[in-house]
Amino acid sequence: MKLRKVTAASAAVLALSVAATACGSGDKDDKGSGGSKKISIGIKFDQPGIGQKTPQGYAGFDVDVATYVAKKLGYDAGQIDWKESKSQDRETMLQRGDVDFIAASYSITPERQEKVDFAGPYLLAHQDVLVRADDSSIKAATDLNSKKLCSVTGSTSAQNIKDKLAPKADLQNYPTYSACLTGLQNGAIDALTTDDSILAGYASQSQFKGKFKLAGLKMTNENYGIGVKKGSDLKAKINTALEAMVSDGTWQKTVDKNFGPANYKNDPAPKIGDIKS
Repeated sequence: MKLRKVTAASAAVLALSVAATACGSGDKDDKGSGGSKKISIGIKFDQPGIGQKTPQGYAGFDVDVATYVAKKLGYDAGQIDWKESKSQDRETMLQRGDVDFIAASYSITPERQEKVDFAGPYLLAHQDVLVRADDSSIKAATDLNSKKLCSVTGSTSAQNIKDKLAPKADLQNYPTYSACLTGLQNGAIDALTTDDSILAGYASQSQFKGKFKLAGLKMTNENYGIGVKKGSDLKAKINTALEAMVSDGTWQKTVDKNFGPANYKNDPAPKIGDIKS
């Protein structure tokens, strides 16, 4: 009799243990880390209009695109774990699995495609220059000859202009785009160059509205894609989400919201897989 009581008690403990284990496994997210379902997305934290971390949260075109895509994948905004993806870290972050995908002004190039896969493109940007709103002297790349041209230290944008388009341009390297904008505002420089989407994002900040304009030179094609780990099935799912974003009108509304104050003349939404050289 005593033996049967012990055996019954042991069985009850075992049943409770199995039930607890089964319940716990159901609470784990896709990465098996426990808690509610989450998705990790890489963005820029320091590009106004594109991807920026603010006291109120995260804002910008890439943030809005990524949030829309995440929703189509089954995640609401509260289930997104935003991670800073600096340009030099993006491929490594994807290869290590630090993030599920990256939307961070991430131009699709053959070199990058060897390391990661891309959904999209979802925006066709171009190298351009930002000038003061009252400056009508720069209408072509050759007009940059003898002009003080600013870009951030380490960027290839200004050097590309000097090497190929305006060899007499006076290059000015500043530590940040914000510093370039200050120089442009006070007349220390004549033009700032990088992707037109990035320029539009900076110029759309409240303190700069109406003070600058894009020259509209379109010197290169920059096909922004969403990076995923090589071989990931997320690529096809993200492409489907991007197509929906364009077809339901959300894509254009997002462009207007983030770049409109700079009078950004965007190209039409690119077709999936159509990469402009």
